[in-house]
Order: sequence, then C-alpha cells, then structure tokens
Amino acid sequence: IEKSINSYSMRLREWYGWHFPELSSFISDNILFAKTVSLIETKNRVPFIDLSEFFSPNLSTQIKEASQTSFGLDIFPDDLACILSLSGQIIAFFEFRVLLEKYIKNRMYSLAPNLSAIVGEKIGARLIAHCGSLINLSKYPASTVQILGAEKALFKALKNKNFTPKYGLIYHASLIIQSSNSLKGKISRITSAKASLSARIDALGENKYGGSIGLKNKKKIEQRARQLESFLNKKKENQNFFNKVYSN
Repeated sequence: IEKSINSYSMRLREWYGWHFPELSSFISDNILFAKTVSLIETKNRVPFIDLSEFFSPNLSTQIKEASQTSFGLDIFPDDLACILSLSGQIIAFFEFRVLLEKYIKNRMYSLAPNLSAIVGEKIGARLIAHCGSLINLSKYPASTVQILGAEKALFKALKNKNFTPKYGLIYHASLIIQSSNSLKGKISRITSAKASLSARIDALGENKYGGSIGLKNKKKIEQRARQLESFLNKKKENQNFFNKVYSN
C-alpha cells in the first residue's frame, strides 16, 4: 500500500505540475497534496477557495498568490478528470492503510500482546506471517527469530564463507533502530531472545497477562541498551585519553 501511494503520488505531482507547478513546492506530504488537488481542481479556483482546513493563513496566502502568477499551462477537462480520479485513489489508499493499521493493532493486542509490546504490532504481524502462525513462531529459537526474513543473505554468506547477517525483519523494531550502529547486533540478539519468550507465552500460555510481561521485558532491554551505550562512551573516552597521552 505504501509503495502504491508513493508511486501514484509521484505520478500526480508530475501530471499536475504541468498545470500548477508551484503547488508541489509548498506541500511535501503526499496525502495532503492529493487532498489539495481534489479540493482546488484548477489553479483558477484557488483564490476563491478556503484553504484554512489544510494550511495556516500565511501558507494559504502564499498558495493563492502563486496561483495568480503561475506559469503552468491550461488543463483540458479530460486530463483534469484523470487527475482527480488519481488523487481520489491516493486518498482511498491512505484511508484503507489507516483502517488496516487499526485492525492489525487490535488483532495483535488480542492475539500476541506480549510480542507486540517488544517489537511492535507491524513487526510482530510480519514475523507471524513469515512463520505461518504464532504457534510456528513460538517453536523457533531466539537465534532463528533474529534472522527471520534474511534467509537468502544467510545462505549466501554460508556459501561464500562470509559474515552472516545479524538481523532480519526484527531490524525494523524501534529498540534496534534507536540503538547505535555498533550495538545493533547485540540489541537485536537481546530483543530476539525476549521476543521468542513472549511469543511462547502468547501462543502456549493460558493467561497472556495483557502484555505486561512484554512491557517488563522491553524495559529490561532498554535498560541494557543504556548500559551498553554508557560502556561504549567510556571506552571511547579512554581511547581518546590514551591517544592524547601517547601523542604527547
């Protein structure tokens, strides 16, 4: 869905840019651009339309002034109909994405609350979909959960006798993204271990405890990440100190 929105938005900006090229420079958000195009239709209608729903008064004034001095070409009715249809599809995709995110969040909270607390609803859903079911995910050890989604890279590394990947789908979890590059491997190993335990609780436990176990494990991972960051900073300070001593 995200790829479709981006590709359609690029086409809409390119197509509508022949008529009102200045509008794209004022609006960076693709969804807001599509809604604006659906509202104003042509640049000649901009001075007579209230844009306060989408923009601040200052920006609305700038857009109206740009529409009066625009160097864009006139647009034919057939082209305008296609452009409005394309912008409507982008808005529909966006609304469907919002509904899908809400559905995934609700389903993951009822199905795997502890797993969702650690890696998030989206990553948890991807892990379950990759394995086929929550039961299958709970059977995997932490080392396998860590590299799920990177099987091709793993087998290629083993074949060529190179370094194996440190993470797969779990890389997109917020705990790993927020960590520094030198600690991503360690944090991904810790996160996959806690995620594997949480998946077993959600799949096999009689009581899922409303995700409280997952939240406790997430706090432990965050605490461990802070400790590793402090150790890394102290190591860098010591290295800098010894470099200065030896240089003198």
